[in-house]
Amino acid sequence: MYEIISKRRLNSTITWLVIKAPLVARKARPGQFIILRTDEYGERIPLTMAGHDSEKGTIDIIYQAVGKTTLLLDQFEVGDALLDVVGPLGRPTEMEGLKRVAVVGGGTGNALAYPIAKGMYDTGIQVDMIAGFQTKDVVILEEEFRAGTSNLYITTDDGSYGEKGFTTDKLKALIESGEKYDEVVAVGPPVMMKFVCQLTAKYGIKTVVSLTAYMVDGTGMCGGCRVVIGGENKFACVDGPEFDGQLVNWDELIQRNSFYKEQEQEDMVHVCRLTGGVRCHD
Repeated sequence: MYEIISKRRLNSTITWLVIKAPLVARKARPGQFIILRTDEYGERIPLTMAGHDSEKGTIDIIYQAVGKTTLLLDQFEVGDALLDVVGPLGRPTEMEGLKRVAVVGGGTGNALAYPIAKGMYDTGIQVDMIAGFQTKDVVILEEEFRAGTSNLYITTDDGSYGEKGFTTDKLKALIESGEKYDEVVAVGPPVMMKFVCQLTAKYGIKTVVSLTAYMVDGTGMCGGCRVVIGGENKFACVDGPEFDGQLVNWDELIQRNSFYKEQEQEDMVHVCRLTGGVRCHD
């Protein structure tokens, strides 16, 4: 059993958990993920680790309560325990030879961008963090980004906080102002990552993206997380989750991510009944 050590609300739907998992924490690296199960009847879901402490034997995860398992997970409190935590899984972020990087996070993708940006910064890489949100009320991790990156730029779609506009607008402005990046890392909705890659391709900047896909086992056996990279089938769980963004077949990925929308909606109705409507949304 994997005990929850702390629970912190970042906004109305996003929560940061610290979980006791000493064997996972011992080998964890930035960019890797875990697969957890809340109980014996629960489904297995992948979540990127937001951090780890090998001495304390803990790992950090940040999740948004929007689906069946994350809504159930949100009912857990400090002292409760998860049934299964498997990891670390996936390939860690490659940092060798990098001197300056721009990390672009979109919406809840900022929770996944944080461990990558901080991990790079901790190794001595200069990191410009561009964190984009819809509005001020959903901004997360501002203090953590300021402490764990070289420069932080916050954008909001409606201009209610930081600079008005999209992350691509800010990235373009930085590049055209003369900033030189060895690499751009994009984490967020597939459409956002697609547009970041289209932008950086014009400037010849290598761009790495972190892909989320449906998974079952996390070891490459089920094929559920198949993605097409440079015309070849790859598996996000073992070959990724990070790939060259300019080789990703974005249209195919976006289509695959919509396969189970109807099932997810049915599951949400069931979960809302089980929880009495707690933290469920119309």
